Amino acid sequence: MTKLDWPGGVIDDATSVTAIVKAAMAGTQDARLKEIVDALIEHGHAFLKQVRLTDAEFEQGLAFLRAVGQACNDRHNEVVLLADVLGFSTLVALLNNADASGRTPGALLGPFYRGGSPEYENHQCIACEGSPGAPLFVHARVLATSGQPVPNAMVDVWQASPVGLYENQDDSQPDRNLRGRFRTGVDGAFSFRSVRPAGYPVPTDGPVGALLAAQQRHPYRPAHLHFAIFAEGYATLVSQVFADDSDHLETDVVFGVNRRLIGRFEHHAAGTGPHGDQRDAYYTLDFDFILAEGTPTYPTPPIQ
Repeated sequence: MTKLDWPGGVIDDATSVTAIVKAAMAGTQDARLKEIVDALIEHGHAFLKQVRLTDAEFEQGLAFLRAVGQACNDRHNEVVLLADVLGFSTLVALLNNADASGRTPGALLGPFYRGGSPEYENHQCIACEGSPGAPLFVHARVLATSGQPVPNAMVDVWQASPVGLYENQDDSQPDRNLRGRFRTGVDGAFSFRSVRPAGYPVPTDGPVGALLAAQQRHPYRPAHLHFAIFAEGYATLVSQVFADDSDHLETDVVFGVNRRLIGRFEHHAAGTGPHGDQRDAYYTLDFDFILAEGTPTYPTPPIQ
């Protein structure tokens, strides 16, 4: 069916709208697009019928979506934030990155991922000189579901500071502070030094913040590190590792905490443990990431 073939339809009442709208789109050539839009129309119309949205509520909803778009800028993506606090992002991540293969579950990319982070050698520090906070030493491995190491994988890391701010939110931090990319060795391992991140509130100065307030929800995320792992022959893993002693593990505002993504942030007194040369107390994190076979994809950064 082409756009010239559609016979059209005249609306009789509310019950006739859905079928006529879907018929108008029946000529969609992309089968997957047709499947998605058909389902969107079917479920979207069912939602409107279920809640019997009033004219005023419809206008209010349109104004909310408009405000979400207007709140986006080069340093902040309110659309991603909305998807996160509604649980959409987490659900999509789990649908695409969790199965019986044993691979590490996915977690949301989030609104603070940036492209072009600097590349570091293993063991180097992603925190700029003089960054406050307790030192954190991360040692991790990237493995296949068979248990074999995945060499030469690219690992993109980013995190909030010890006061809960990403560098693009905080003028006191240098550009791309607490961000970096690493390559795994032949043993699949990579390592780096940083500072322990803090939990933080998501931005609440826009329409999403107003929505959270109306729902009487707190805006906080538990402390975590972000990881995006890319390797030839493997599906890309976008995930997070959460501090096991962090607040809000069970009430994460974006529903991102998966039990398998809780890592042990082990505390060490100065002069003890694997980094006994440290003059102050510090933390270590050891974690294994398991990749499934597939084709790598590259997410579009919400901000540059």
